[in-house]
Amino acid sequence: MRSSRKQILAALALGVALFTGKPAFAQAPSSQQPAAPAATDKDKAQAPVAPLTLDAAPPPVNAEEDAAMKAFRDAPIADVAKKDQMGEEFVQKYPQSRYRVEVYGWLVRGYLSLGQMDKMEAAGDKELELEPNDPQTLAIVGSMLPRAMSSSMPDAQREKRLAKAEQYCKKALEILPTYAKPANMSDELFVAAKNQTAAMAYSGLGLVAFRRAKYSDAIPSLEQAIKLESSPDPVNFYLLGLCNEKASHFDDAVAAFTKCAVLPGGLQATCKSSTDEAKKLAATQLSVPK
Repeated sequence: MRSSRKQILAALALGVALFTGKPAFAQAPSSQQPAAPAATDKDKAQAPVAPLTLDAAPPPVNAEEDAAMKAFRDAPIADVAKKDQMGEEFVQKYPQSRYRVEVYGWLVRGYLSLGQMDKMEAAGDKELELEPNDPQTLAIVGSMLPRAMSSSMPDAQREKRLAKAEQYCKKALEILPTYAKPANMSDELFVAAKNQTAAMAYSGLGLVAFRRAKYSDAIPSLEQAIKLESSPDPVNFYLLGLCNEKASHFDDAVAAFTKCAVLPGGLQATCKSSTDEAKKLAATQLSVPK
């Protein structure tokens, strides 16, 4: 249900290469919703293309802190677990550091790439306490919370998580149109980063609606996510197919499942069988126009 580790590391590499300052599924549906397949070992959640907030940090408090931050920035991103550990150690040693927004921003992405959703959420909340208008962290956390849900989660906790995800995704989309381009970022890269961030936020809103069984409401958000994302996410096509099927838009369900079935990842077999099922429904049941 997730993008490959290679994709994540490439995205993180791009983000870290641009860093001069602060940064910017496991899905278990309820019994009332269509089942989603478990993630394979190859699958990982997708990270954004680049951090949007790249303003340089002010001078360090002391040389030791500055050296520790330089070591953290210079650490290879190929070993995400090690870099995460360095980030954890940094904020523990310098809990009031002016660099902690940047470190928490990395940890959000690092934990995401390792599938450590609880840690991702905690790091995201800490960053947003310091920088509440970071659209990328809002979009990452908001889009991942409804993916990382257990079928055993109590209804009240479940709805609280969905409400938080919805709030984060909506806020990210509100911020993005007026977000200023950093001086050291190209127009092309800035547009790509904004589009990918918006795609995550729309995907999150679509999944929140899906979780609430509001399938017709989910469809426009998922379609917008697919339109904006830099590389196709099979999860979005799969969810779009499910929502169209539940809303009796069978031809649209076939189209979405067909696109999902040709994308690499753990959903190919599921989407192929879902395509066949949607074709049967299209032939035997009345479709509802949008």
